[in-house]
This record gives sequence, C-alpha cells and structure tokens, in this order.
Amino acid sequence: MNSLLQFSCRFILASQSPRRRALLDHVGVSFDTEVHPADETLPEGVAPSEAVQALARRKARPVAAGHPSALVLAADTVVAHDGEILNKPDDASDARAMLRRLAGTSHTVHTGLSLAHAGSGRETTAADETSVVFAPLSDAEIRAYVASGSPMDKAGGYGIQDRTAPFFVERIEGDYYNVVGLPLRRLYRTLHASFSDLLLSAPQ
Repeated sequence: MNSLLQFSCRFILASQSPRRRALLDHVGVSFDTEVHPADETLPEGVAPSEAVQALARRKARPVAAGHPSALVLAADTVVAHDGEILNKPDDASDARAMLRRLAGTSHTVHTGLSLAHAGSGRETTAADETSVVFAPLSDAEIRAYVASGSPMDKAGGYGIQDRTAPFFVERIEGDYYNVVGLPLRRLYRTLHASFSDLLLSAPQ
C-alpha cells in the first residue's frame, strides 16, 4: 500500500505497544520494531506534556545509538486528571479506582513523540493533547470492563479503541489517534518539519 510517509532510510518504532504498531500499519508505513528498557521515573510535579516528551526521548536514544543510519520513533502516553498523571494501573483494584475517578468528568490525554537520527545528530520531540469527557459509570459497568483485562496495559485504565470503552466516552476534543497512543497528524507534521530530507516524495 502506498503511503504519504515513505522513508529513504530504515524507520524503527521503539515501542512494544500493539496499538502504535497497528496505527503505523493502518497508514501504510514500513517499519521495524526494537525496544530498549528505559528509566521511567520522573521528578515530582513535572507537567504531563514535559513528562511524555522526556520519556519518549529516553526510549528513542538507545535504539538510535545502535542504528545510526536509521530514523527512530518513540512515544509515551499519559492521562492527566485534575493535574495528576495517571499511568497504567498496578492491578484490578487500581484500574477500578481510576475509572471511578474519570467517570462523569473530563481528562486530558498527553502523548509525547521523540524522533532521533543518530547519524546526523538530530533529535526532536513534540507533544499533543486531547480532551476526553466520560459519561457517568455504574460500579457494575466498571467491574465488568476491568474483568475483561483490557484496562491493565493502558494509561488511565482504558483504551478508547476497545469494544467497551467507546460506550463510556461522551465526546473528545482533539486527535482521536492521540488517545489511542500515536498522534498521526503531529507525527506527520514533525517529520516534514525536522526530517524532510529522509522522506521520499509522496506517491503520485
């Protein structure tokens, strides 16, 4: 499938997220995957937009260092509610608590991108945010969703692309794909702004 994003070098996704892989596949991008462990601790009080960019940068750098001729993409997503960052739940009880907190309120999903090309010494980060409003949820709805196991690997304890979670979402403002985990429009713009020399001409 032709894509508006074609590269003159190897393109590596430094993420094990199946959702990010699926989104790149969806838009026809050819890529490899490689993941290196990264320290995910952050100073207390760091702003969500800064946090996701810092974590994405930590994920991209070691992969880029091992493949100097490749362009490497890493990303990180968090949910922020009332100024507090909600990461992936620790267990089912934590997931239920997160969903009770989000129910009937609005929150913001932040995703940071890091693109690195070690061969030219270039690295850039960007961030996107989307506002999400949840409907009120009953305890039975929350328990049923958590029992499915789906919330356990997702920031904020839910995935908007799941079979059940769309019933909870009243509206969003911003990029839907950002909530899934990879803001495709932001990625496209950042690539053209900072790495246009590594892009092939768009298909005619």
